[in-house]
Amino acid sequence: MTRKVAVLDDELLVVRTPEEFHRAPADYQKMLISQIMINTEGELSGGDDYTMVFLPLAPNAEERQVCAERAVEEYDHYKIGKRILADIGVDTTYMEQQSLDERNLFADQGLHTCTTWAERGVFSYIGEEAALLMIREFADSSYKPWAEAVRTIILDEKVHIAHGARVCRNLATTEEGREQLQAALDRLWPTFVGVFGNPNSKRAQLAIRYGLRQTTNAEARDQWIKTVSARAVNLGLRVPSTEVG
Repeated sequence: MTRKVAVLDDELLVVRTPEEFHRAPADYQKMLISQIMINTEGELSGGDDYTMVFLPLAPNAEERQVCAERAVEEYDHYKIGKRILADIGVDTTYMEQQSLDERNLFADQGLHTCTTWAERGVFSYIGEEAALLMIREFADSSYKPWAEAVRTIILDEKVHIAHGARVCRNLATTEEGREQLQAALDRLWPTFVGVFGNPNSKRAQLAIRYGLRQTTNAEARDQWIKTVSARAVNLGLRVPSTEVG
């Protein structure tokens, strides 16, 4: 039986290897596994979004190619998480047999319902910023194998957001395009906000204590709102209500 290490209230926890992970407190192990599982499922579903949802909406062959390229990157991100989890004894292969509808760890199914090219642009320019914000926190994780692994993901996610920005800016050059973007933003905004979960989550507080996160759900949400609201205004759009329960 692996002996667990006790962590003092004022002690900084650093876990460098899978072996050290198995000696970490049980709630640390559970929380880290949940965090990586959620992100890893989200990356796999992101690849499916690009191939099954966004690509059919693309207006031309060039945009279809870009969607395919982004999908490859999302699947690579999934494989990164799969490897990190496998090293600590968790198998995610079952996710690969699931449909989008069967995956609900990352967020609700509203993320997979884009029906217009404007929604596709808003999804990446506004929505994927939420994912990037969280992944940036993982780069400072107390579990060092995860912190090191996500650096590649961060670089790719910046490219995904840039593609969404291009789609949105091209549409925003006309009144019709801005109307399409506004409708997309209004419809998807509540789903994006929901990604951050319960703003008063005690679990998030414990994750901060263990160095698995740096902000609470509410702090992360507010940071996202500040960033993407500026983007929306620059596109000539009205920012939806930011009131949450």
